[in-house]
Amino acid sequence: MSDLDRYDYSAIVDRPPLVMPGKARIAVFVVPNVEYLEWLPPPNPLRNPYPGGAPNLPAFQARDYGNRVALWRLFDLFDDLGIKTTASVNAAVFEHFPIIAEEMAKRDWDYQSHGIYNTRFAFGMDEAMEREMIETVIDIVRKATGKTISGWLGPALTTTARTPDLLADAGVKYWADMFHDDEPTEVRVNSGRLITLPYSFEVNSGVALGGQAQTAEAFGRFIMDQFDMLYEEGATAPKVMAVCLHPFAVAAPSRIKYLRRALEYILGHSGVWQATAGEIADWYYASHFGKRLTAGKPFAA
Repeated sequence: MSDLDRYDYSAIVDRPPLVMPGKARIAVFVVPNVEYLEWLPPPNPLRNPYPGGAPNLPAFQARDYGNRVALWRLFDLFDDLGIKTTASVNAAVFEHFPIIAEEMAKRDWDYQSHGIYNTRFAFGMDEAMEREMIETVIDIVRKATGKTISGWLGPALTTTARTPDLLADAGVKYWADMFHDDEPTEVRVNSGRLITLPYSFEVNSGVALGGQAQTAEAFGRFIMDQFDMLYEEGATAPKVMAVCLHPFAVAAPSRIKYLRRALEYILGHSGVWQATAGEIADWYYASHFGKRLTAGKPFAA
């Protein structure tokens, strides 16, 4: 199936409005990326695991700081604010650091796979290898937390032409690699069903702060500005917003207060459904899948 066959073009102004629980104007999911980068990753024929050579100490130590220190600040912050959380996690994190899985499970977090390692890409995998990767991730997360992943974000944002079909085969509810909309989108697959959920390069601390491109204060403002626009539009056509975080980038001592400020701002509005990504996917399947029309035919026709 070609990329053009995966979903129909749909101008957002032509769609019937989503109807969210409690007549919310916006669904917001908070998704920290909990990553593990190998010290000496295996080579990939299509893309170097690191820019330049390995080991890449700056990249490695940033994620190491995230798992050793910054993530624990996020646990405290989310507990304090009552944030329902979806972890975008490299499954190897749970094998290297079981205590992280224990803390997430204690809080009943939702899980979005980010592959096994962020230094092992889908690029170059044949079908059997990619299927095995997906099955391995599901097995690791289930054994570590007792839960099944709700969605998938490719390791280091890598994918293949067959990824949607393999995710649907495995029972994964949503695919986050398509940053193409502010609403869920139905994806054609060979069997089963699959949707995309809005993810973001814009409201993404790995992009905005990972290379010091912005200040933490500016990133907090980014979150609030994105929310303001979607919240305004949501008065007539509700939207979905992801807040994409990287512990090392957003929860350093000098930065986390700006994240708190932005999350408090969002939670201070009425008509906000703050949910996990899995809950948003379940709602869409139950309420809208196969029912919304574009150009006179269902999205998934």
